[in-house]
Amino acid sequence: MDIGTKLFTWLHGRSVGSDALGNRYFTLARPAVKGRTKRWVVYAGVPDASSVPAEWHSWLHYTTDQPLPDTGRKPWQKPHLANATGSATSYRPQGHDYQGGARAAATGDYEAWTPGS
Repeated sequence: MDIGTKLFTWLHGRSVGSDALGNRYFTLARPAVKGRTKRWVVYAGVPDASSVPAEWHSWLHYTTDQPLPDTGRKPWQKPHLANATGSATSYRPQGHDYQGGARAAATGDYEAWTPGS
């Protein structure tokens, strides 16, 4: 966290809570007279917006007044994961160069289109 955010949070912030990833959420200690009260997140690690779970995303974007509870998840729901695009853990299909570049042979059900035929 940069020094400006740290100082602003220390002087004007009121802690609202934290999530399972360690991100901490704040709002202004003195609510705004006009408009919305400022809300922000202090990331636990590298600042990455995709590491904010849905429960806190709705609060940060003023969809809800209170963060949604992290309870009542359905058995089919997976835990929140940050976006892995561009990292070593990103999805790479079988034909990807990093996966060896070998794809299964075409099955013969494909016929190329040619103009005028």
